[in-house]
Formats: sequence, structure tokens, C-alpha cells
Amino acid sequence: MPAADESAALALLGEVVYLYAFDVSNEARLEGVETLLGSKPVPFAVWPRRTVPRYVPLSNPLTVEPEPPAARVNGLPVRLRVRVFSVGVVSVTARVKVKGGAPGDLMTLHNPRLDDGRPLDVLARDLCAAVYRELGDRLVRPGLISDPEAYTVFLLTGLGDERDANRWLADRRREVAGLLAETPPDRLSEPQTDEILRLRRSFENSDLVVIDWDAALVIDLDGYAEDVLFVLELANLQLEEFQWMDRVLDGYLDRAYEDMPRRRWWAFGATSTVLKSLRQLRLDLARLADEVAHATKFVGDWHLARVYALARERFHLDQWRASVGERLRQLDELYTLTRGELYERRMYWLEIIIVGLFVTDLVVLLWR
Repeated sequence: MPAADESAALALLGEVVYLYAFDVSNEARLEGVETLLGSKPVPFAVWPRRTVPRYVPLSNPLTVEPEPPAARVNGLPVRLRVRVFSVGVVSVTARVKVKGGAPGDLMTLHNPRLDDGRPLDVLARDLCAAVYRELGDRLVRPGLISDPEAYTVFLLTGLGDERDANRWLADRRREVAGLLAETPPDRLSEPQTDEILRLRRSFENSDLVVIDWDAALVIDLDGYAEDVLFVLELANLQLEEFQWMDRVLDGYLDRAYEDMPRRRWWAFGATSTVLKSLRQLRLDLARLADEVAHATKFVGDWHLARVYALARERFHLDQWRASVGERLRQLDELYTLTRGELYERRMYWLEIIIVGLFVTDLVVLLWR
């Protein structure tokens, strides 16, 4: 085969999809939002390609595609999309079309920079900040915009002359593992290669999903992979939310354990304030944890459900949720302890008042 024909046969076509999840508030009220970033937002819905159960609850975040930036990534235009979820998360997606002869040709796209020198995540943060300002009072208990939870997806829609994604992967195991791990393939051990490629799923020979910790490979030779990308976006969102909740609970519990021993015995006003704060935090985080955990109720497609299960395992979402649950249990104990302390102080002062009134009555009677 001539060199030109061989190169064409090996040509990879597709996109690199960068997912950025930002926590901005406890909740976002999205009803009645008419415009966002200068465009009319629309609820996103997964297009079912396979048999699914009827009446499956759907997660429909508001979606808008802003104008692409003038700056490019490696000279390639960037397509942007922003989604706002009711759990108070803004997800920014940046997509860059690519082509190459082998997986290693895409290695340099792991940490993208715009042609003007800015990292791509700075552009994503600017978009998130603009959405934050526009939503305004629709954000319930907004906070500082968190650092993004970033994830990279290498989406391939063409493998040259190859039409079997699983066979293509079998012939290039080490190259694909090196791409996902951002490590030269010849430096990877065989056990590590097996671990990187362990979590994969394929429904037909024309599609394949391989999920690693920092990046994923998605192949769909039919050209539609929005459903799989949405599953990975939701898993990335959940990881961001659970990590944020875990950090908030850690910081709050540390401060509370330090402050409580220094509280004055007579200051039950301060205890009431702490009690109210603990109660609000406990309710907010318990509700948020439940909403985040159930954000994937839309998964009625069993193939997508299995893809999500792989992402949940790779991202350790169950462990993060268990950590949040443990912190909430500690918060419950602290709430109970503080409430008991408040009641004890109130009873103490009530007894002093009763004794004082009794002594006053005796003094009055003796004086008369």
C-alpha cells in the first residue's frame, strides 16, 4: 500500500471534549429563564437510540451555546456549550475538532491553551462567572465559584478504514492507555495498561467507551455520542459536588470543634446562633446530597446505565458519597450535642430565676 493510502487508512477523526464543572450555589431556580449569555436556553434531552422503559424521569439542564472565542486551541476553533443544573452547578464544555494518524498524535491536547496564552479552563471560568452574574437571585445561597472539576474526553467518529472499534483497540492497547494516562506508551507496564483499559463498555462493534481517572476514550462510528458525553458530564458533576460538600463539612466541623470548648458558659445566645447554623447546614447538605445522587435518574437506556456505573466506579463516587454521609452523621452528633448544651443552660438559668424569685418572696414576707 502506498504511504499516502496507508496514512488515510489510519486517519483518526473526531473531537477532544473538555468538561468543566463549577459549583456556584446550593440550588438554581431555572424556571422562566428567558436568555442566558445572549441566547435563549433550551432544556437538554438525551435522544434515545435503544429500547428504554417508558416514563423515565429526565434530567433537563438549561443548555446554551455561546459564540466561539476568537482565540483558538492549536489553531483550531473551539465550540462552547454551557449547561446549568438545578443543583447549583454550571457545566462548561469546550470541543475542538481533531484528526491524526495514531492515538499518540492527540497527546498534546491534554492540557489545552488558547492561542492568546490563556489556559482553556480560564475561558471556562469566565463563562461560568458570566452565567453566575446573569442568574443573580435565582441562585439559592450562592458562594464563591469553585475550582473546576475538569475531565477530558477523546471522541473519535472515524478510524480510517476500520469499522470495528474493539478490534482497533486490541491492536493499539498500549497506545490508547498511554493517551489516557498522558504517559509515553513504552513506559507503561502491562499491569498498568490493563488497569487503564479495565473499565470499558461496547454495545455494538461500532462503539466503545474506555474510562480512566483523568480522561476517557469514546468511539462512535455512527457519529452520535451526545448521550455518552452527557453521562460522563453528570458523573463529573457529581464528583465536583461531593468533593465540595466534603470540603465544606470538613472545614465547618473543624471550626465547630475548635470553637465549642471556648464558648462562655453564660452565652446561650451564641449557642442558639450555632444551633440555627448547624440545622440549616445539615438540611441543605442532606437535600443537596440526595439531589446530586439522583441526578442520573434519566438513565433508562441500560447501555448508558452501565457506562455511568463504570464512571461511578472510576471516580469513586460511592466512596465520596459515603464520606459525605459520614460527615453528615458527625454533624448530626454535633447538632445534638449543641442542642443538649443549650437546653442545659436554659434549665440552669431557669432554676436560678426560680430560686431568686423564691428568695425574693421570703425577703418580702420577712420584711413585712
